[in-house]
Amino acid sequence: MVVFKKRPTRRAQQLRRTATEAEQKLWTGLPQRRLGGFKFSRQMPIGPFICDFMCREARLVIEVDGGQHDAQAAADALRTRYFVSEGYRVIRFWNHDVLGNTDGVLSVILEALTAAPPPAPPASGRGADPDGPDMPQQ
Repeated sequence: MVVFKKRPTRRAQQLRRTATEAEQKLWTGLPQRRLGGFKFSRQMPIGPFICDFMCREARLVIEVDGGQHDAQAAADALRTRYFVSEGYRVIRFWNHDVLGNTDGVLSVILEALTAAPPPAPPASGRGADPDGPDMPQQ
């Protein structure tokens, strides 16, 4: 019997409603293909994690981190490894960079979108085993 793991979609919906100021400001430049014609989604589940922003066609994840991320560097590294194992590139920005230089952050994102082709999906087509040694237990 196949057992499906529940995706955290309700949590993602809640995060969309309670976005941080930095996430709201960055989102003004990303929806409706405003940035280079690329489509972005926000607060999207990827496996057991929820990324802040995602461009599926370019396989790019954007994470916006506040000061609390200094204390959770190991958890962020785990999330990044998981996203990469699923075939995504990950770019992280600090809240103060987004709030103080939104246009510069958008320029960096656009450069990442256009500079290199997206990584190939994992050879198995499934990515890492979510029950592997680096994944948190649910």
